[in-house]
Amino acid sequence: MKILYTATVLSHICQFHLPHMRHLQEQGWEVHVAAHDNLAVKNGLQLKYCEKFIETPFSRSPKSLDNVQAYRQLKKLLAEEHYDVILCNTPMGGIVTRLAAKKTRKQGTKVIYMAHGFHFYKGSSKKAWLVFYPIEKYMAKKCDLLITINKEDDALAQRKFSKRTKVAHIHGVGVDEKRYHPATAEEQLAMRKAEGLSPEDFVILCTGELNENKNQKTLISAAAQLKDRIPNLKILLAGNGPKEQELRDQIREEGLEGVVKLLGYRTDLERITPAVDLVVSCSRREGMPLNIIEAMLCAKPVVASHNRGHDELVSPGRTGILLTPTDTAGFAAAIDALATNAVRRNEMGEAALQWIQPYAVSNTREELYGLLQSLIE
Repeated sequence: MKILYTATVLSHICQFHLPHMRHLQEQGWEVHVAAHDNLAVKNGLQLKYCEKFIETPFSRSPKSLDNVQAYRQLKKLLAEEHYDVILCNTPMGGIVTRLAAKKTRKQGTKVIYMAHGFHFYKGSSKKAWLVFYPIEKYMAKKCDLLITINKEDDALAQRKFSKRTKVAHIHGVGVDEKRYHPATAEEQLAMRKAEGLSPEDFVILCTGELNENKNQKTLISAAAQLKDRIPNLKILLAGNGPKEQELRDQIREEGLEGVVKLLGYRTDLERITPAVDLVVSCSRREGMPLNIIEAMLCAKPVVASHNRGHDELVSPGRTGILLTPTDTAGFAAAIDALATNAVRRNEMGEAALQWIQPYAVSNTREELYGLLQSLIE
């Protein structure tokens, strides 16, 4: 069997799909990838488990003529390679791929679109529903299977799209529990030392692209309220992005240079996550956030914002605390409460480890492989 993965940018494939690609290779599949290569700005992120990579000029902008070139290039590729399955991802990567696959699909190729989080959802803007919903509704008939990775999207897709295509749900793309798992006290001390942290520090990790959606500014504002209450507070922001300078300015203006540290883009968070005390995310929108799954697999409590991804993963009061994305005072109070209660943190962390098991990659790769097998039989 031969499968083509597509996405607008290559970092998406490398961040979310490598464990599944490895599993397919182990089952004898030939794996190809088509995407725009943006790994030069991703600090060591690498493509693996792939026999062939095809640089494809996708653009995130629907207005870009690069997508026309990508469409033409994909049509030629599909005519030459005769794939058994195409698995497309990301909004523009998914649209362009499904349009390009019209002819090859008639010849027997199965086309799958994996939705990593619809732009229209409960609480999203009218504009999102007016623009993105009609597009996804039309494009649903251009594939043989629509895979959703959170329960809210699955319920919506079952209601709105199931007459146009088959709809199925898996527990996200999964996180490798061999990489992310609880560490011993000794291992945690070594991890902290490597990051310049002391055993006495109260350490918070926040992971994600530095952009408007990930909303790190709420956490920084909360830190300003906490710096005197938690003298040993340390906040690690892992990621890069367009808001980096704005966040650096906020850190300086709030007098948090010794509290908040920007780590840049990291590919080794399994060497940091097990050693922190708490993981925080203030995102406005999430489909199925891997950073939260990583934290919970490491038995860490989570303080996060309400959105469909966080709401599915975090059980309030049991595995963490949920707040509105802009509730700075609420985030500060939640962090303060957990900082002064190690027993509660440990209880939440242990509960999180048990709760999150369905989202481990050992489960999700079997879910995806089962769908592939049923589609091609």
